[in-house]
Amino acid sequence: MAKISRVQLKQLIESAIFVADEPLSQERLQQTVLEGLAVSKTMLKDVLAELKLDYQARGIQLVEVASGYRFQSMDSLSPWLSKLWQEQAPRYSRASLETLSLIAYRQPITRGEIEDVRGVSVSSQIMKTLSERGWIKVVGRKEVPGRPALYATTKAFLDYFSLKSLSDLPSSDEFIASSESEEQRKQLLTLTEDHESNTQELPSITTEDPASDLPDGSEQPEQLH
Repeated sequence: MAKISRVQLKQLIESAIFVADEPLSQERLQQTVLEGLAVSKTMLKDVLAELKLDYQARGIQLVEVASGYRFQSMDSLSPWLSKLWQEQAPRYSRASLETLSLIAYRQPITRGEIEDVRGVSVSSQIMKTLSERGWIKVVGRKEVPGRPALYATTKAFLDYFSLKSLSDLPSSDEFIASSESEEQRKQLLTLTEDHESNTQELPSITTEDPASDLPDGSEQPEQLH
């Protein structure tokens, strides 16, 4: 295998993550840009750690999400960076965000179980919208009469909210089970709004009147970075 200096390796990894249109995992790096190079897993891990440290004090940071590593702007810069995108943001109802929150915190979960917690029915449009967004998916069937579908969140959901795993979600025993959980629901909404300005492809999300279950207007084509 060809040898590469530490400096060159660092430059190569930095460049690869910068130009990639999606997060790059260590395995993906090994299989692509580092193929044929004498780079051990330990060396790769060390270089990634160095890069994260290098960018720690900058406006752009190297973060690890569920699918791998990517560069994104600091959350604290969101109020100013959001001014770069003036397009109409898709609006999601409170019901949509509560449904997403329940799936995230109680997965795998059936639609009926979501309805039991919320106390109201969950429209098919909500489940369709979250599925089309790539945030939830069917992971199986519950072994009860009717065998209802079991829903769970996806890696795209974690990537979008800059989470490495579900353990990074804000801790909560009852996220939306009662009105007392309203503040916890807002944590997910705040996380949504803060993250929007960190990726160019995605506009910010805001909530609309709780009585509506449908997104307001057509959602613009988006790419998850």
